[in-house]
Amino acid sequence: MDKTDTGRRPGEAWIPATKRRGGIAYADLVAEDTPNSDATPSPGGRLARNLALYTVARLLLVVVLAAVIFGVGKLAGVTIPFLVVLIFAVVIALPLSLVLFKKLRIQVNEAIADVDEKRRRDKADLRARLRGDEEGGDASR
Repeated sequence: MDKTDTGRRPGEAWIPATKRRGGIAYADLVAEDTPNSDATPSPGGRLARNLALYTVARLLLVVVLAAVIFGVGKLAGVTIPFLVVLIFAVVIALPLSLVLFKKLRIQVNEAIADVDEKRRRDKADLRARLRGDEEGGDASR
């Protein structure tokens, strides 16, 4: 090996020698388990999508409630400061969103549990592979 040969495959991340154990780098282990683009989204992708939907739904609820409060104030002939309208809209939207968006909230919680389970499984598999226990990591799946 000359000084320019790093022992890496093309496109592979560089791992310092101190991060290598038994000749196996973390990037080597991750590269082997990188899934191909399947039709089913990854747990992280589902979490991001569900969390974005839930966040947008809650923000839209705040906007709608603020518009209703502001409109009711105008109909009553009262000028309500915009900051007060927003504060009331947020306070009303907090418990209302728990009821109205229960399905989205449950999907977010399930996606968080899936991501956490995948992370734990991958961590256990990585530890088993670093110990040299090839069959130990796959038996837990």
